[in-house]
Amino acid sequence: MCEMAQTRWKQLFYDQVEPIKLKDPLAVFLGAVNEAEEFSYTFTDAIKLAGHSCPAVAGAYKITQKALKALYPNETPIRGEISVRVLGSADEAANGPVSQVISLITGAATGTGFAGLGSRFARKDKLIFDQKNEEPGAFIFTRDDNKKSVKITYHPERIPSRGDLSNLLTKCIVDTASPKQKEEFIQLWQERVEAVLFEKAKNLFTVEKLN
Repeated sequence: MCEMAQTRWKQLFYDQVEPIKLKDPLAVFLGAVNEAEEFSYTFTDAIKLAGHSCPAVAGAYKITQKALKALYPNETPIRGEISVRVLGSADEAANGPVSQVISLITGAATGTGFAGLGSRFARKDKLIFDQKNEEPGAFIFTRDDNKKSVKITYHPERIPSRGDLSNLLTKCIVDTASPKQKEEFIQLWQERVEAVLFEKAKNLFTVEKLN
């Protein structure tokens, strides 16, 4: 058995984020896992998908986590049996990257998703962008089995911040920042990520059950 390589993360708080666990009947059907086994998604899985860690990626992870807890309060969520409606276009704000994280965890996909086997296991067209009912930072999750829905709204403008983050970001982008300034920028940036993941501010997320 070959030794599994592990990513060495710079930020220690990544490993403290609560994982999201789901069951995936398709994985059982095709023999990837045993029936009792669960998928465990971590925040670092979202980082690997996006290629970076930011308040949008952190927000997407928390949006999904909160939605699943609201829809499945006393049971394990079922991956692939959840539909998601993004209230806005894919190009609006961070809807595109956020939706990718949501898709990773829930299995809900756009038109490029898995079409299913017969009438089972489809994930295609379970994630849609509702441009006619645009609402910044709002996402509606629905269980396919009982049609219960919850709307999660993310308020990134409420993330606490300190220091001159904007100026440091600009300097890093144009490559005029000193090594000390680069480290200061990373620290301030990751503080915002941590604030989202551990909700170090009030009302970063609104949870509304729709039925």
